[in-house]
Amino acid sequence: MTTPADDTTPQDFRPEARSPRGFADKRARDLRAERAILEAVSAVYERYGFEALDTGAFEYADALGKFLPDSDRPNEGVFALQDDDDQWMALRYDLTAPLARFAAQNWETLPKPFRRYAFGPVWRNEKPGPGRFRQFIQCDADTVGSARPEADAEIIAMAVEGLEAAGLPRGAAVLKINNRKLLNGLLTAAGADSAGQKLAVLRAVDKLDRLGVDGVRLLLGEGRLDESGDFTKGAGLKGKAIDSVLDFVQAGAGGRSATLDNIAKVVAGSAEGDEGLLELSRIDAALTSLGIADDQAFIDPSIVRGLEYYTGAVFEAELLLTTTDEKGNKVSFGSIGGGGRYDDLVARFTGNVTPATGFSFGVSRLAAALRAAGREPGGTARGPVVVITFDQAHMPEYFSVVGQLRAAGIPAEVYLGTSGMKPQMKYADRRGAPAVVMLGGDEIAAGTVTIKDLDAGRMAAEGLADNAAWKAERPGQQTIPRDQLVAAVRKIIGG
Repeated sequence: MTTPADDTTPQDFRPEARSPRGFADKRARDLRAERAILEAVSAVYERYGFEALDTGAFEYADALGKFLPDSDRPNEGVFALQDDDDQWMALRYDLTAPLARFAAQNWETLPKPFRRYAFGPVWRNEKPGPGRFRQFIQCDADTVGSARPEADAEIIAMAVEGLEAAGLPRGAAVLKINNRKLLNGLLTAAGADSAGQKLAVLRAVDKLDRLGVDGVRLLLGEGRLDESGDFTKGAGLKGKAIDSVLDFVQAGAGGRSATLDNIAKVVAGSAEGDEGLLELSRIDAALTSLGIADDQAFIDPSIVRGLEYYTGAVFEAELLLTTTDEKGNKVSFGSIGGGGRYDDLVARFTGNVTPATGFSFGVSRLAAALRAAGREPGGTARGPVVVITFDQAHMPEYFSVVGQLRAAGIPAEVYLGTSGMKPQMKYADRRGAPAVVMLGGDEIAAGTVTIKDLDAGRMAAEGLADNAAWKAERPGQQTIPRDQLVAAVRKIIGG
């Protein structure tokens, strides 16, 4: 085991170069993809009238609350440290808890409802695994202070438009909607009114995709014995109550209106269920007015999120694209984001119920899903134009050329290594450079530059070299007067 260097460490100690588990290094391709997604989604959020907000990476541990155990060091689920005033701080595990703290702290001066969006890294002290990191980027949008179902509808519509703007065309993803009050009301009417029993029912329903109707039926009743011989205790419902729950979760009919009609037949007579049905009806009406069709957002009674967190409407974004891994095997990304109504979070600080609703998605996860589906979020990699260096004595000329390109808004660099011509060309290719600029003694004396179009070579490799018109338009190499440099490079890069 290696340790940090100190006074007792041998002078020849060399630490092992390694990344901490669950933390990823990102190069330009990943950063470009994340930036492109965030810029596209932010534009949608601002068009809906949402204000950007950024909070600090650290929050006081008691303000987070979600993962903290009863121990002297609150580091289960979060990364925590004790400040010099003996108070515990922790890196934020999501962007919603800091919003609740900010809203409670500034409520008197905020416009109400308060509509904000935020993005940034979050940290979770959990066991890492494939595709599961301890640090990742989230992007959220929330409305605090409105109990209207139309506030939920706006969040849903904004999520639909945001995901499409990020690179998921219509039909590539869908928002599924449900309301926690529907099932709660149904269970109360069936006599299952304890919080523990309702939670067991929600957990059973959440396994519908994996276990099917028969498996969920067992979990709603006495329990289920799985293939390994392990027994999972069930929710303890009886025959008619089980049938009602299964009828409810299978009430989805594709279109929102038809599904609402089916749900109404199942939850009739339950006050809480009727309230949830009315809220869904108002969400449907608002979505229709906003132009959100059934194939973009539909009601799915089987959707269960945040078992002990959400208080009303819940929604989940599901990726519908077929994706493959590096070996060509099909991969199901499933959920790429979700949210819902949480009316109790701000009350942790104020003691007063403050209605709130929001949506969140993982930016890195969405970027990975788009890439796996053959849709590079940041576009094709474009490196800088590289100015080849031949002679140290000519460095002022090289920097004059690179300055000319940069002043015109063209990314460019002078090669500052010590290698010869061939390695410099290889360097430019690895950088994804669209072109290289060459100035030997003859060019400098004649006031010319030689430009080699590297994109032309890449296109030729893709079979475009036989196109006579293309070859005439895009010469692979040309020597031109120095004052034509910018125009020639712009023609190559398409700008």
